[in-house]
Amino acid sequence: MVDLHSHTDRSDGTLPPKELVDFARHQGLSSLAITDHDTVEGYDAAADHARETGLDLVGGVELNTKFHDRTIHILGYFLEHPPGDAFRDHLSCLQTARRERNVRLVERLRQLGLSVRLEDAQRLGRSQTGRPHFAQLLVQKGYAPDIRTAFDRYLDEAAPGFVEREDPSLENVLRWIHEAGGISSWAHPGRFLRQAKLDVEALFSELAAKGMNAIEAFHTDHLPEEAARFEQTARKLGLGVSGGSDFHGARGRAQLASLQLPGSLLEDLRALSSRVAARGDL
Repeated sequence: MVDLHSHTDRSDGTLPPKELVDFARHQGLSSLAITDHDTVEGYDAAADHARETGLDLVGGVELNTKFHDRTIHILGYFLEHPPGDAFRDHLSCLQTARRERNVRLVERLRQLGLSVRLEDAQRLGRSQTGRPHFAQLLVQKGYAPDIRTAFDRYLDEAAPGFVEREDPSLENVLRWIHEAGGISSWAHPGRFLRQAKLDVEALFSELAAKGMNAIEAFHTDHLPEEAARFEQTARKLGLGVSGGSDFHGARGRAQLASLQLPGSLLEDLRALSSRVAARGDL
């Protein structure tokens, strides 16, 4: 089995990288992709331990961008080798933008009458602080009964506490991944498509024309009929298919290896990566 979407405590997950590797082996996975937000530090920290335990560890990253004026997430997979310095420099700029957004987020929440401090959120975020850590803080302080409510009331894009981050353009995200020798996949498209109510094939075609390589058809959020439609449409258009749980920790809704995805999924992505490289697209 494989799981190609997971997070460590180097972004918004709860498990340290080596513990995630051990848990993946315990869950019967042969391959795992670590796809932390805006960083590859989790993969770097886990790579040697994964080799020692016999786990096929794939380097990855999850990046925010805009598509049809809505936020979407793009997964970058580095199937042959980790990304180099140029890509890591881009990630460093994104982390700076994240920190600046957090300062503005604290100001906005205080304007709404919430007593929050950046230092408290940073203690929860450790390596990287984001909205999930602010949500945890709001729950701790009694402003929301749970994480989901904290997002609904204060932190989601439609909520009064939301603060926009200056995300890179879709074209730049895809170019960065390709220049670093990776392939790109649209993460959990079901979330976007349920809200946008736009034609699936038309959107997939548009992204393919921009340079997207694959679609994350299989995800914890996707109903079986959605996953089947996304996979069928992606393959019809010559796009690859990825999938993963989007595991963040044992207490989260998404559980590692819960989708029981076959190893052929990763084999197909590696074959796609070779074809893309041979065409000179990377």
